[in-house]
Amino acid sequence: MAASAIERYLAAARASLERVEPADLAAAQAGGALVVDIRPAANRIEEGELPGALVLERTVLEWRLDPTSPDRVPEAVPGRRVIIVCNEGYSSSLAARVLQQLDVDATDLVGGYRAWRREVV
Repeated sequence: MAASAIERYLAAARASLERVEPADLAAAQAGGALVVDIRPAANRIEEGELPGALVLERTVLEWRLDPTSPDRVPEAVPGRRVIIVCNEGYSSSLAARVLQQLDVDATDLVGGYRAWRREVV
């Protein structure tokens, strides 16, 4: 069976990412990477917070992380690596690719928060 359009789109997005493994997240963060949690509030309440992560809604992600945007967060500085985290690593891959198109050094966490929680916590 042929891959769906979204599967092809996801694969293309991930081809440009140097994704971070859950076991490597803390080291990346200690090295200065900005970890951004885009999970819905309900998931963060139910499953827990990601220590040290900046929480941003997906709907405003590009405006808050583009270093040239007047609406950026103070943490969004040129050249700073950004690691996007969602529930399972799908929407974060797509979001990271969009940020790359805005010249942000972005990637995502393999397997998302749930993989990090299973493997690291």
